[in-house]
Amino acid sequence: MQITERFFKLETEWNVIHLPTRPNGFGILILGDRSDFVDESSSLWHQHYGRNQLISDLMNEGYTLFHSNLFGNNWGSPRAVTMAKQLYHLIMKREILNQHIHLLTDGMGGLTALQLMEAIPDKIRSVAMLNPCLDLQAHLENEKEHKFFYMRLVKEISTAYGVDEKMVKKINMPMMNGSTFQKPVRIWQRMNGSTYPPQHHSKKYEELRKNMGSPIKLIYHLGDNPYRTNQSIIKFFKENEKVL
Repeated sequence: MQITERFFKLETEWNVIHLPTRPNGFGILILGDRSDFVDESSSLWHQHYGRNQLISDLMNEGYTLFHSNLFGNNWGSPRAVTMAKQLYHLIMKREILNQHIHLLTDGMGGLTALQLMEAIPDKIRSVAMLNPCLDLQAHLENEKEHKFFYMRLVKEISTAYGVDEKMVKKINMPMMNGSTFQKPVRIWQRMNGSTYPPQHHSKKYEELRKNMGSPIKLIYHLGDNPYRTNQSIIKFFKENEKVL
């Protein structure tokens, strides 16, 4: 039987690499939302129907996908960013891939992506974001309206950053202000049921990029046609592979 995926540990964290039957030579790093996980034999993207379909569609196009547990609900913590960079370097050593990768982010994964976009811009080809969280401070403020979710978020951030819950408001939280990344980014934003309101995240980033003179495209959708979204993501990636 042909191996199509491989699970492995990097330090304390499980990772998975999805290997296409006919590789196109391009890699995609997946950065998932707060409920995301990778363990020794599965991941959220295996178990979630829509995300699994996206993996399948990308692999059918020849993409090699890699995905890490990244300490669970990491909220863009420094150790999650460091682990993501380590995973990138490991995959580049092990696999025959173009050194310039795509990022595919979901929700909270946008916070880690923002920092990778600043730390290793020369290694990133393009970034596709699904309903991103791009300002942790704004998200924390927004959750104050929902006491249970707010307290849970404070606890998660405290664990992720290794600080006491009382110190959470004082940590240096990732946000888009000061971003200098000018390579292609496209955002697919659900119009209904978004955890991260676009006015504080995707719309704000769209305005930031416009003011930088490097505009991006923000696509609003209802989430009722995942096939169309998947094909749109694939088309975006392919548009940014003309220069090797």
